[in-house]
Amino acid sequence: MRALRGHVISEQATPQAFADDMILVAHDISPADMLQFKGRALAGFITDLGGTTSHTAIVARGLGVPAVVATGQARSIIREHELVIIDGINGVVLVNPDELLLAHYRGLQIEQQLHQTSLNTLVDTPALSMDGKTIKLMANIELPSDLDGVTAVNADGVGLFRSEFLFLNRTSLPDEEEQYLAYRKVVQTLSPKPVTIRTLDIGADKGLSTDDYEVPLNPALGLRAVRYSLAHPDLFLTQLRAVLRASAFGVVKLLLPMISGVEQLKQALTLIEQAREQLRERHQAFDAHIQVGIMVEIPSAALILPALLPLIDFVSIGTNDLTQYTLAVDRGDAEVGHLYNETHPAVLGLIACTIRTTQRAHKGISVCGEMAGDVKLTRLLLGFGLEDFSMQAAQVLSVKERVLMASVKKSRKAATQVLNAFEMAEIARLIRELNERRF
Repeated sequence: MRALRGHVISEQATPQAFADDMILVAHDISPADMLQFKGRALAGFITDLGGTTSHTAIVARGLGVPAVVATGQARSIIREHELVIIDGINGVVLVNPDELLLAHYRGLQIEQQLHQTSLNTLVDTPALSMDGKTIKLMANIELPSDLDGVTAVNADGVGLFRSEFLFLNRTSLPDEEEQYLAYRKVVQTLSPKPVTIRTLDIGADKGLSTDDYEVPLNPALGLRAVRYSLAHPDLFLTQLRAVLRASAFGVVKLLLPMISGVEQLKQALTLIEQAREQLRERHQAFDAHIQVGIMVEIPSAALILPALLPLIDFVSIGTNDLTQYTLAVDRGDAEVGHLYNETHPAVLGLIACTIRTTQRAHKGISVCGEMAGDVKLTRLLLGFGLEDFSMQAAQVLSVKERVLMASVKKSRKAATQVLNAFEMAEIARLIRELNERRF
């Protein structure tokens, strides 16, 4: 639309109004487009394309509304003003349902609302397992405007601030001051709770709108994340200075995405030190002891982790990309969506090994991918030894409920059985049995 009109629409333009019973049906929705729906009244989303762990689906979960992606041809089949039911749990879309179906799903809606009401009573309850293990449940955010959701569920902090969303839907990049103010707002609001800020993770399904940005031939494997930052040191230094300055107002942790090797990590650490020196020359305050960590989301990082750990303070496992790169399956491609499985034995083995190796080195370890918010996998991750989870704020209370009913010690034996299984059906059965146990 912008190209056809020959001009750029003002970034301050008034957004389109939506009714709170309206369902948006589209061929595809980019993560940048999803940002426009934050704080807007929409009942749900349906798309022809996408994957359940694509960033579009992740943002939809953050909005707390049902969504079904990869329907194939919903956009061409569903007509304006038709009555539609979205079953986001089972991935089902029903068009023009009869009264029997309507009654059934309205009953499910009431059950869900009652369950949510009961979950709200857990807001101030510590996340303590049945055998007395304290578990940290943190939230993932895209923008400072997400803070209301974080405080509403009393999360233990922000385990992942996806800073790249500050760079989307605009033709010019945010300068140091704009980024600093955004980071500072989050840090000050949540202080003394920690805020983990991930540096620019651009690429894949999150592209810039600037004139000089070129979409890689293979976005998932191209110049993305820390690779892009290292290729544009001025941009990287600007962001690093903004994050460091915000660290003067609370507990900030700096997270580097898509690290694949020691040399790459050392390059990033050199630029972090350069940003520190620039702030010292300006006499601007920052936390001199800010913790620096890496995302383990590439198999190479998991395999050489013992060589990376001495250089960093903590690790955060990005299960979405780790699954994608381990299985060579594009997480946003519906054609191969059936091959994307976070409980594949290779993926589970890498996750368990990363947790174990990091803990032996006495470094912090968390999971910030979609697995952290999946209640079906909470007990399994507890059995792996995980104590720090980070997820969409809307998922925090559901995971807390599962933690309160779990025994970490008893989950370990079942988790070991899962790691010793190599067929998907067997793994699914073992996880199901683990969740059905009453500890």
